[in-house]
Amino acid sequence: MIPIVYGPTGVGKTELMVRVCEKLGCEIISMDSRQIYRYMDIGTAKPTLEERKRVPHHMIDILNPDEYYNAYMYRKDALKVMEEIRARGKVPVFVGGTGLYADALVRGIFEGVPADENIRRELKELEERERGILRKMLEDFDPEAAAKIHPNDLKRTIRALEVYLKTGKRISQLQKSAKPAGDFRIIVLFRERKELYERINKRAEKMVEMGLVEETKKLLEMGYGEDLNSMKTIGYKETVDYLKGKYDYDHYIHVLKRNTRHFARRQIIWARRYNEFERIAINLTFEKDPVSTLIETIEKILSTEEIA
Repeated sequence: MIPIVYGPTGVGKTELMVRVCEKLGCEIISMDSRQIYRYMDIGTAKPTLEERKRVPHHMIDILNPDEYYNAYMYRKDALKVMEEIRARGKVPVFVGGTGLYADALVRGIFEGVPADENIRRELKELEERERGILRKMLEDFDPEAAAKIHPNDLKRTIRALEVYLKTGKRISQLQKSAKPAGDFRIIVLFRERKELYERINKRAEKMVEMGLVEETKKLLEMGYGEDLNSMKTIGYKETVDYLKGKYDYDHYIHVLKRNTRHFARRQIIWARRYNEFERIAINLTFEKDPVSTLIETIEKILSTEEIA
């Protein structure tokens, strides 16, 4: 089995897993949909160069911020990297907090319906004319998909409707035909909410101190506009608004912390979708020695032993 270490932003994945993989001799495959972009270092909390020297990291800095990427492409690229690591006699460990990427590995992804830009454009225009109409359409056409897709997730809503309008088949049914990419076990890291939120607040302040505003300015100067999907990442979006004068400094920090906390909560909710046979939950708040706990857990996964 291959371990996947998943957890919300701010939980401490990077620091812990560098220490763990250093002792186990593993290599890390990033499972983060924003760390794939070059030039976006502070806002995505990439591992430092020193951490990457201690433990090899993969699937980081592979694209420019204006290049398209999706979960299917990630799955294909990450599995190739995984096999390359194994061919060298090393052990790959996936680490990150992007639920769609985790799903692509653990539950598979169906590949049979290509994008249709005409349908997507028409759906976007319809939503602009009548806010909320796409959500109502999805609830009518595919209630099972609607139950899984957040009401504010316009991108996935459009994709589900696109599939239905193009094929006459529900995306929820097609997804059930997807096959997992291999034998994976998810380790979900979490902390008590109060502690996690305190860590997130301090992390947001640290990012600004490290130069998040300057990094965002540089991206804009390089021609990476605010409408890019990559620039809508939490941290950059709020900073762009601050630079445009939408917030004063204190309110900017407040919004940055709040939105990051909300994002972490969505990541926690996503983790609950995995059943007890797919995941192992580790509460870092009460772990006296989390590194040893993770080492033991990963070793059991690698030996395919059952974990209660």
